Amino acid sequence: MKHYILYNPLSGKGNGAQEAELLQLLYPGETCENYDMTAIDDYSAFFTDVTADDNVIICGGDGTLNRFINDTADISLPCDVLYHAIGSGNDFLRDVGQTTESAPFSIKQYLEDLPTVEVKGKTYRFLNNVGFGIDGYCCEVGDEQKNRSTKPVNYTAIAIKGLLFHFKPTGATVTVDGVTHRYEKVWLAPTMKGRFYGGGMMPTPLQDRNATDRSLSLMVLHGSGKLKTLVVFPSIFKGEHVKHNEMVAIHRGHDICVRFDRPTALQIDGETILNVSEYRATAKVTAPLKPTV
Repeated sequence: MKHYILYNPLSGKGNGAQEAELLQLLYPGETCENYDMTAIDDYSAFFTDVTADDNVIICGGDGTLNRFINDTADISLPCDVLYHAIGSGNDFLRDVGQTTESAPFSIKQYLEDLPTVEVKGKTYRFLNNVGFGIDGYCCEVGDEQKNRSTKPVNYTAIAIKGLLFHFKPTGATVTVDGVTHRYEKVWLAPTMKGRFYGGGMMPTPLQDRNATDRSLSLMVLHGSGKLKTLVVFPSIFKGEHVKHNEMVAIHRGHDICVRFDRPTALQIDGETILNVSEYRATAKVTAPLKPTV
């Protein structure tokens, strides 16, 4: 058996390579090879010599996982895939009940039949969520801060400043499995595969990534002014915002389209795409879906 450790050099506060080296200590006497996954251009070629008895270990965070699932979208993985989390948000890790103290664990089952999202004519797979609204704005500002400084990004602070001063809500048209809804003053409109995003926020607390019907959940935070939104916003970390049904709507489905009245930033598992007016998330239908909430 050989362990192929694929690391993101930017994860773990820029210590991805060092973390990958330390990871080898878990496999004394076994063969380990480390690869900077940002330098891998062709996974078909990479997997040529990988056998079913080997392991690939992903060493990084949610964005690293997103890069891997999209770079290998058309490839049949020949071996087991394990995950060692060194990211900052670690929402996937949280959703599957693991911690940063956990040993590398198999995630191959979670990489099968993933939902897709179409944005600006391109299709991406996603593992956790597609965020649209102030969450996309936070990723946009966070990326700008990362380009200017090595200090950790405080996304909560960005969100609060955005709510108070910078981010302007917009109207949105939402279509879920053919049923259209209209919302005004939309602050958030994420579609979720898992329960968590943004470092622990839980916009759709009943979402189950292991649901047999593989349905997705869309949460729309809408219709309120900045002060009430600011008061309710922290409750998203416990999923208690859903009690405010006058400003929170949740829909479940397999085909979810969100159109904003003006372009804003969007994020896919934390990876930012700018100036987006519309996205369409699609999940494979495997079982009848209960009526949307």
